[in-house]
Amino acid sequence: MAEPAESTRWLSLGPASRLVGVDPDTLRRWADDGRIDAFITPGGHRRFDRRSMERLAATRGAGSTASRRPPHRPLASLGASPERVTRAYRRSYTPDAPARQVPAGDAVERERYRLDGRRLVEALLANLDADPADTGARARTEAEAARIVDDLGRRLAASGTSLTESVALFVAARRPFLDELTRLGRRRALDAAHLAALYDTASGLLDRLLLRLVDSYQEAAR
Repeated sequence: MAEPAESTRWLSLGPASRLVGVDPDTLRRWADDGRIDAFITPGGHRRFDRRSMERLAATRGAGSTASRRPPHRPLASLGASPERVTRAYRRSYTPDAPARQVPAGDAVERERYRLDGRRLVEALLANLDADPADTGARARTEAEAARIVDDLGRRLAASGTSLTESVALFVAARRPFLDELTRLGRRRALDAAHLAALYDTASGLLDRLLLRLVDSYQEAAR
């Protein structure tokens, strides 16, 4: 089969999103997050490799059929661990980063925040590591993460931290986690569809936990 001509190899956002079967905003976000390859033209428009999009579309289509679902690949096999993610946090934080400004009146309370952060990372990794077909495991690990976040929201409210500051702390803390997942997936040559699904699952879970943080904070502040 002949190779596609250079003029037809590169797709703009609309045709590429239709080929993959996702919303253009989703494909744009994947490109911005570095989860799929794209380049920006001098005019500021994204261009996507047709062959990469065709492979992604084929993988997504195969994943929709249970009998053809790719085997579950544990995060541990990619090298993910609480220790590794914790090191990623340390690398990403500067001395004045918002995530370092956790309100703690003494060393004991600061250590409690640190341990709770590690417990939350463990719960997040366990949730993502659960087989998608095991809904019970997914529900249990998300419930554990929610309990940690609920307690965090109450403690932030009691400390006098504003809701805006509390949300900023959470948002600042989610980026290193998602970035580390992306790095691991690329380093271990995880296919684009698997990496995209993993990233979307993690983002959705963190979005739900952020809403829990806001709810628990507001309830405690009443």
